[in-house]
Amino acid sequence: MAGSLTALSAHRFGRAREELQTAELLLKNANFRSSINRSYYAIFHAIRAVNALDGFDSSKHSGVISHFNQEYVKTGVFEREASKIIRNASELREQADYEDFYEATQEEAAEVFIQTERFIAEVERYLQEQKILNEPRFSNIFIEKRVSSCLVSLERSSFFLFAAFRYSLQNFRNAKLGFLCKVGNLNTAFL
Repeated sequence: MAGSLTALSAHRFGRAREELQTAELLLKNANFRSSINRSYYAIFHAIRAVNALDGFDSSKHSGVISHFNQEYVKTGVFEREASKIIRNASELREQADYEDFYEATQEEAAEVFIQTERFIAEVERYLQEQKILNEPRFSNIFIEKRVSSCLVSLERSSFFLFAAFRYSLQNFRNAKLGFLCKVGNLNTAFL
């Protein structure tokens, strides 16, 4: 049974990573409402990955979040900031999904995405400590996702300069714009 919970947790965390990558693409393409939605679901699946270790799941989002907060935030496994990130993403996702005239801004979508990245990184750290994620942090499977996150970090640090180039990675290559991006212990040059 424990092995199947481990596999379920790893699978759910894989879904969280996928949703995070989708949120990033939507943000870069100015689909802010959808980016907020996918950022929330990245968090939601990461929570479900952690909850799977207890054999817990719920058909209601509130149940999933409540269990995580009770078992992992209140006990100090995760910082209280995690609960704030979840609440903020949930509230913005509900506005983006259900309020007819809600106009998501780039700043809101970017902030939720940044918070989601932090949350996912903390869950990943925890799952690695629990020996749920066995693959090396920078295995070939995950290099592309780490590089993609690095591009988003570059976008945040020089937001307005980067905005002119964010429409596609191809524009970067066509313009022969090169930059160096540090990804963990791996330095990668993009030309």
